[in-house]
Amino acid sequence: MKPIIVAIDGYSSCGKSTIAKALAKYAGYTYVDTGAMYRAVALYAFRLLGDEAIRREAVIPILTNIHIGFIQTKEGQHVTLNGEDVEAYIRTLEIGNLASQISTIKEVRAFLVAQQQAMGKKKGIVMDGRDIGTVVFPHAELKLFLTASPEVRAGRRFKELEAKGEKPVWEDVLADVNDRDYRDTHRAESPLRQAEDAVVVDNSNMTRDEQMAYIINVFKGRSQSEL
Repeated sequence: MKPIIVAIDGYSSCGKSTIAKALAKYAGYTYVDTGAMYRAVALYAFRLLGDEAIRREAVIPILTNIHIGFIQTKEGQHVTLNGEDVEAYIRTLEIGNLASQISTIKEVRAFLVAQQQAMGKKKGIVMDGRDIGTVVFPHAELKLFLTASPEVRAGRRFKELEAKGEKPVWEDVLADVNDRDYRDTHRAESPLRQAEDAVVVDNSNMTRDEQMAYIINVFKGRSQSEL
């Protein structure tokens, strides 16, 4: 089968990364977690700028000092920031919220989109994020749009935080999901939206196995049609 680009977009806590990793492994493709790239920028800005990290004028000058990479570890793929493994640091709720705010900065998006497009030149790639099928790879051969109810997604996020030893408050987690949805869909630069030719997957009531079986079937059909 001819290698293709798979673009996966959707709301937060829809399992985009989990699905993208599994599909990449199945297909023998490269997986790129674009959300982690924004989180890495947010972490760097927070460490350097503190409360100024959301100010556009403060963030733009530091972008050229940021070098993001991916490494394979026994726990799976980790993100590096200027050579440091920052996987654990970028997965906190605080950095996630900051990344959502920083992603509204036009120059930040341009900086990362250029890197993401370069990664996909040879195809054979699965990339997940918020604007992959609409901005990064508008001509991707397969576009998936994942969604689920806010309550289901908040429940997933709540369990993730508990598993990390944190003590989340349900109301706060649900409010955070709704706030991120609003920011993602209303930002001026590359808002989250479903591409017209995307396959929509509402996984509110689907098990992971059911979801993967469906997506693999769609992938097989699309990749074979590219022969």
